[in-house]
Amino acid sequence: MRDARLLKRIHRVRTVQLTLARAEEVRATGGVENERQLVGRIAELAAAVAPASGSAAALMARAHYAERLHQSATAASTRLMRAEAELARTAEAARAARRDQAAAEKLRDRATAEAALAEMRALAEAPPATRRAR
Repeated sequence: MRDARLLKRIHRVRTVQLTLARAEEVRATGGVENERQLVGRIAELAAAVAPASGSAAALMARAHYAERLHQSATAASTRLMRAEAELARTAEAARAARRDQAAAEKLRDRATAEAALAEMRALAEAPPATRRAR
C-alpha cells in the first residue's frame, strides 16, 4: 500500500516535471522564432539604407546607419545561436523528462499488476467458503 502511494506520487511529480519541460521547450521555440524574425527585419533594413547617390552628408548618414545595422545583425545572429542552443537543451530536457515519466508509469503499472496477482494467489490459496447448515 505504501509503495503504491509512493509510486503514484513519483508518477505525479514526473508528470509535472514533464509538463514544465514541455512548456520551457515551447518558450525556447518562440524565442528562436523571434530572433529569426529580428535577423530578417535587420537584413531588410540594411538593404533599404544601402548607400546610393546623393550628397556627401546623405552618403555619410547612410553609411553610418548601415554600419549600425551591421553591428545589430551581428548581435542578433549571436542571440539566435544562443536561442538555438537553448532550444536544443530544452528539447533534450523534455526527452529526459518523458523517459523519466514513462519509467515511473511502468513501475506503477508493474506494482499494480503484482498486487492484483498477489490477491489472485491469496484467493486461490484461501480455504473454500463453506455454508453453515441451519
